[in-house]
Amino acid sequence: MSSEQNPATPKSTGNAGNAGAGAAGEDTEHAGSRPPRLTYAAALVALEGLALVVGGLWILVLGVTGDPDDRQQAVTGGVTLMVLALLPLLAARGLLGRRSWSRGPAVITQIMALPVAYNLLQADSMAIPAGIALAAAAVAALVLIVNGETTRALGIRGPGNAEDSDSDVGK
Repeated sequence: MSSEQNPATPKSTGNAGNAGAGAAGEDTEHAGSRPPRLTYAAALVALEGLALVVGGLWILVLGVTGDPDDRQQAVTGGVTLMVLALLPLLAARGLLGRRSWSRGPAVITQIMALPVAYNLLQADSMAIPAGIALAAAAVAALVLIVNGETTRALGIRGPGNAEDSDSDVGK
């Protein structure tokens, strides 16, 4: 049902006969550049994904080369972090490509990052600066992702635009 609500679908069918000539003003607007807020949101989400990959590799290497209490648990933890990194990395790629599906995984990633940041802030160690950085990145990314300009760039219609689609169905 979301593909029916995506305004990019009618634009792409209108462009098929034109071979990208941009005959309609809407086609030119859709093919335009990404809004800076969308690019910043994608960069923050990608940065979080890369941090998960680096953390996973670090745990994996320490688990294999070091002397952990439980080698299997260290390897499993490292691999798990690297697999979890796929969600924000795919979401960042989707945001850069202006895909409407990418907003959900990006928001989920930020919501999952907030409790992790809170736990890092509760530690009495060097983890506190990491908690501050993660919390700041998660909140900033959430603000950028749910911003109206970003939502429009992704082609997501809000509840206020539902009347437009209902009036089109009756015609």
